[in-house]
Amino acid sequence: MDQQVIIKCLEVIQPIGKFYIGVINYDDLEFISYADVRRLKDEKREVEEYIGIQRPLSPRREKEIGKYVNLIDATFPTSIILAISSKNATYDPEKDELIIERNQNVAKVLDGQHRIAGLNNCDLPGDKFQLNVTIFVDMELEDQAIVFSTINKTHTKVNKSLSYDLFEFATSRSPQRTVHNIARALNQKDGSPFKDKIKILGVAEDNEKETITQATFVEAILRYITKDKMKDRDLYRRGGSPEEYTGNDYEKYFLRPLFLNEEDGKIAQTIWNYFKTIENKWEEAWMKVEPNRILNRSTGFIALNRFLGDIYKNLNKTGQVISLEEYKEIFEKIDLTSEDFTRDNYLPGSGGQSKLYNDLKEKSGI
Repeated sequence: MDQQVIIKCLEVIQPIGKFYIGVINYDDLEFISYADVRRLKDEKREVEEYIGIQRPLSPRREKEIGKYVNLIDATFPTSIILAISSKNATYDPEKDELIIERNQNVAKVLDGQHRIAGLNNCDLPGDKFQLNVTIFVDMELEDQAIVFSTINKTHTKVNKSLSYDLFEFATSRSPQRTVHNIARALNQKDGSPFKDKIKILGVAEDNEKETITQATFVEAILRYITKDKMKDRDLYRRGGSPEEYTGNDYEKYFLRPLFLNEEDGKIAQTIWNYFKTIENKWEEAWMKVEPNRILNRSTGFIALNRFLGDIYKNLNKTGQVISLEEYKEIFEKIDLTSEDFTRDNYLPGSGGQSKLYNDLKEKSGI
């Protein structure tokens, strides 16, 4: 095994000093930074001790990235940031190469530890998944801390609704794209129970009727289509087809047969019928937007969507469209009125959602 990792680099000069930007195979990077990433599971890093915080490696995040790196369009376009001692790295200006000792304890990760840990699950050879790296040589601990804190202070979380909205530009089929298109259609079509109710991009634009975010709507419907939306999307991108579910999963993901048959219009129709029945029964609570009302907000919507799963199971209608009449027969048994759907009775959040869901089940007899 080679005892050195040689990477092509550009030397960069900034006020903080010199550093190097290069490209490295993921397995080489994983090897030379392994000890530092491994230590994250149990203790603080030196930089984090210096600035008085603790940010241990998240097993959940590592698992998510471990799945992501094997998708057909996996990419990490932003740089992994490393600090290496000059004892372990030498720059050759004539060849524009950085020569790094291939040991397990040479690279301190200032940013990118979850990406490196996730790549432990990558099935590709090292030269098929390369990473751009920013390498500081002999960087003072104080400067490491400044870089670390600046990076993590300025990260902005992407709006979930924006993430789903971008699927409009996708060319391949996916559960996300299907439900995004359904959300758009139901939000725009006259007569729809969701007409102008969905906050596209998650931000209301001076429209007082918008009460449900696009992300809330999409994620609620996806839970009945797929148990792994990224896997399904990846299979379509590779020219394949997602699997059919069997057993308990067949009932749990009752909209999946329609999705696999590309009958997206029928998915939209059954959602339309369900919430149209709710609008007809509790018109005032569904249509009026007031601070104390919860039926047309996330508390009510999530509870109602959860109840939809029980209805499908009760009627044994997996892969079929439930009619307005069938929904109406169920909701006629529920003796709640529009005046009941208030924050006083159903607090915003998971507690209120569960209480409303349980009330719907009990009063319907399902």
